[in-house]
Amino acid sequence: MKNLNLLPTLALILIMNTSLFSQPFQVPNTTNPPQRAGITIGVTDIDIHWHSPGVKGREGKIWGTNVANFGFINLGFGSAKESPWRAGADENTTMTFSTDVTIEGKKLAAGKYGFAIALYPDSCVLVFSRNYSGWGTYFYSPSEDALRVMVRQQKDVQRSREWLAYTFSEPTNNSVTVALEWEHWRIPFKVEVDFVSTTLASIKRQMSGGLGFDPPSLQAAAKWCVDNDVNYEDALFWINSATDPNLGGVQTFTALSTKSAILRKQGKTKEAEEARMAAFDKATVLELHQYGRQLIAEKKYKDAVAIFEKNHEKFGETWPVNVGLARGYSANGDLKKALVHAKKAVAQAPDDLNRSALQDMVKTLEVGKAIAQ
Repeated sequence: MKNLNLLPTLALILIMNTSLFSQPFQVPNTTNPPQRAGITIGVTDIDIHWHSPGVKGREGKIWGTNVANFGFINLGFGSAKESPWRAGADENTTMTFSTDVTIEGKKLAAGKYGFAIALYPDSCVLVFSRNYSGWGTYFYSPSEDALRVMVRQQKDVQRSREWLAYTFSEPTNNSVTVALEWEHWRIPFKVEVDFVSTTLASIKRQMSGGLGFDPPSLQAAAKWCVDNDVNYEDALFWINSATDPNLGGVQTFTALSTKSAILRKQGKTKEAEEARMAAFDKATVLELHQYGRQLIAEKKYKDAVAIFEKNHEKFGETWPVNVGLARGYSANGDLKKALVHAKKAVAQAPDDLNRSALQDMVKTLEVGKAIAQ
């Protein structure tokens, strides 16, 4: 009876061992190590996965050989009659784009793609395939191509990269250059995104969720629309929500200034001016000062002086007020008035660093030169 009691335990051990042995045996791939690289352009994520072969003493024996074949050839295995180079080693090289993009000016929808290259001595055809789960290009089918685009490679015999890599360069809000680099070759191509439309789509998705009840997020979304001249109707709804006390909003200088800007862009001049005056009533001395500095940066010098004078009217003879008036009058060419307020600001400076900078400002004005803005 005691032996019979051992049977369930032995059966469990056998099941566990069978389960363990059924797992595939794995060791690190040190021959062609798996690699990944990614970048975000605006709100677009670009992710690349590949296996990286090494040169391993084969310089001059890679391109146009069985290592990286030219054109489309029969690899001698698989269902493909003609295959491009797999743009890496082992499994499929893949590229994923989280939004629609253009590759060298040609449209490619958001998604994940198998990536291969048809190599030629002085040009390359990039191939983006809807089949991203294959092994290399042994099962490549042109019917699954989403995009083909021709580019030209760059060659530098003075420079050699041992391990194949994908790199990113020249990033901006709406583009980046992606390049395959290996041995003496570099194969670059430009990826571009519609920064405004993709960002706006992302903002709308966020505002339809929990962030649509968060005043700072609503305010930031509205401000982005102002800065990029889009979506005024939604932007006005967002800023109204952000400043509605019943929804937890607060009417601040920044929020009301954003509302004023939206209304002005909609051509609602009277309402815009009302919001602007309400913003001034809420402003601190530093907020008005920074707004004036912003106007100077935009070369709206007369408007800047009006703001600095408004700051003086509201807060009197304080240090930020006099610094602002000095800058505003100088930008407008009234160096005498600028000098008067610069000297006042020196006496009011809160620390040695600011005092020293203001003393330099005074010296510049005293020799009849406008101060740097």
